[in-house]
Amino acid sequence: MGREARRQPVERVQRDNALVRYFRETRAELRKVVWPSRQEATRLSLIVVSVLVAMSAFLGAVDYLFAQLIGLVVR
Repeated sequence: MGREARRQPVERVQRDNALVRYFRETRAELRKVVWPSRQEATRLSLIVVSVLVAMSAFLGAVDYLFAQLIGLVVR
């Protein structure tokens, strides 16, 4: 038994834990995100707050009117 055949190093197949893979993919996706500038974020936030206030006032008025109508019907 002369020379022994040299074994080639076996590649390790590293099984990624599902949780590790999830965080790795999440990190990769977050690197692709184009974040808004401070000015754009402020402008969009003001739009959201304005619409919120307008819708709250509208729904409050509708609720008040329905409450008055129900009060008239119940009497």
